[in-house]
Amino acid sequence: MDIRNIAIIAHVDHGKTTLVDQMLRQSGTFHEHEEVADRVMDSGDLEREKGITISSKNTTVKWDDTKINIVDTPGHSDFGGEVERILKMVNGVILLVDAAEGPLPQTKFVLRKSLDLGYEPIVVINKIDRKDARPDEVLNEIFDLFVMLDADHDQLDFPILYAEGINGIARHELEDENEDLTPLFNMIVDHIPPPERKLDAPFKMLVSSVDWNDYVGRIGIGRVEQGTIKQQQEIALLDRHGNLKEKAKATKLFTFNGLKREPVEKAFAGDIFALAGYEKVDIGDTLTAATDMTALEYYDIDKPTMAMFFRVNDSPYAGLEGEYVTSSQLKDRLMRENRANVSIEVEQTDNPDVHKVSGRGDLQLAILTETMRREGYEFAVSRPQVLYKEIDGELHEPFEEVVIDVHQDYANRVIDNLQQRKGMMTSMTKEGENNRLVFKVPSRGLIGFRSEMLTQTRGTGIMHQQFESYEPYAGSIPGRNSGALVAMEKGEVTSYSLEGLQDRGSFFVEPGDPVYEGQVVGINNRSDDLVVNVIKKKNLTNHRETQSADEVKLDPAKKMSLEQFIEFIDKDELLEVTPKSLRVRKIIRNYKERKRAKEKEQEKQFA
Repeated sequence: MDIRNIAIIAHVDHGKTTLVDQMLRQSGTFHEHEEVADRVMDSGDLEREKGITISSKNTTVKWDDTKINIVDTPGHSDFGGEVERILKMVNGVILLVDAAEGPLPQTKFVLRKSLDLGYEPIVVINKIDRKDARPDEVLNEIFDLFVMLDADHDQLDFPILYAEGINGIARHELEDENEDLTPLFNMIVDHIPPPERKLDAPFKMLVSSVDWNDYVGRIGIGRVEQGTIKQQQEIALLDRHGNLKEKAKATKLFTFNGLKREPVEKAFAGDIFALAGYEKVDIGDTLTAATDMTALEYYDIDKPTMAMFFRVNDSPYAGLEGEYVTSSQLKDRLMRENRANVSIEVEQTDNPDVHKVSGRGDLQLAILTETMRREGYEFAVSRPQVLYKEIDGELHEPFEEVVIDVHQDYANRVIDNLQQRKGMMTSMTKEGENNRLVFKVPSRGLIGFRSEMLTQTRGTGIMHQQFESYEPYAGSIPGRNSGALVAMEKGEVTSYSLEGLQDRGSFFVEPGDPVYEGQVVGINNRSDDLVVNVIKKKNLTNHRETQSADEVKLDPAKKMSLEQFIEFIDKDELLEVTPKSLRVRKIIRNYKERKRAKEKEQEKQFA
């Protein structure tokens, strides 16, 4: 059977997963009466909730006599490690671009990687059914992007389709009247080259993804570069430097059919398949016949730019809500992530209870935090910090390209905010009543910016960001401009105490919530921290036997998501994460000890 291996690449929310859903339906992968969930390729709870793809997925459709292996890749830059290694498994790409939004930072990121590998993309301008669609202008923007990324002559002569992904329609011209994806399937078969199939060479495969199954253990996934493999054949496993890790038999071979893995007796060059039997298999390893013990070249991904410290929860409420709370359990879980996720790095610090976890951005680290929380882990995390580099004896830091679509009434506020964070505006264009602002900003300047931007634009601003490059250190950037309201002692919050403190700021807690000394219970209206008593009770008399006798009018508690809390915490604070609760706390919980530590730090600065 003829084979085509393709990846679908795009910016967040431009319709990759929805398009794959329709390809599965129209190729007959699902039976006529089979009930299929929307966004079937987004299998994780977090992916469905956030509407983004986090981990790449493999699927296969058949079109006439051609087997089409499809990889749906993440569209957010923080998960770029997934994108880069997946591109090595395929022979061509479909570049999907929203007909209204046009190319955005992540579009540039994934396209650059594809062009560098020599792929000649099929361009699909999606969502032409949007009321604000502008397909002709977007096509010009795409061509300009190809030119900017130094595409060669063949790459610039890209084929174009116009699509309504949600309705399963693709057309060569906007005015065509066909109502299905036939033009897309035909273009994949005609335009994407088949994989090179050296069937008579010794077996060799690069491991591009790793999975786990309770029955067969670790599973290596990748494209067979050459040769064939049979079940129970002995194969060597080499690391990316060519060192032998183990020799073992391939106990199970699987090919992909629709969304399922099907066991097979043989796998052939050019096909994407999964293999079990190797407990030490990792991403970037080579599986090879013993007659040719050389490793395949591994495509190195971009290094992490941001880190957070994960530590054992030692608050007074530690261990009450989590299933996994010990240092060894936390370490094992992080090391498991390190093995399966190529863009995450985990390092042990001098303190055995504290681990440094580095990733491609704060969203990726927040997703890991939320995933572990849902698995029953309990721990604490620090404020994100960027990873600096020394280049030619000078300190450099990561910068990001930031694109913000904002109503013109709020544009000046956003511009002022980013300039205070050492951002440099590179362009501003007008689109109706909106302005599109493009900035180059130090990554550390963006910590906490998204929530401020949403407040400044009354929730209407849309922001996209993408790692750009390492640049010389930009100087000091002001931190959080509001102080914290910090609980004085352990107990339950009372409405009486909150009523008396409402003029001090806004609170995260409500009456009845348990708090402890050093817990951040709210945001101070002023820039300094303030220790407050939120468990104070009213002295009762014979005439007033309960506090509820008085009607207390309280402002509603400020509710924040995990990502918002991570943006909020300051350098002397931690976020306590449990399956049921999120609490901000001071690293040093006792006020007097905290004050002494601050005085010592100031003495060092002036010494």
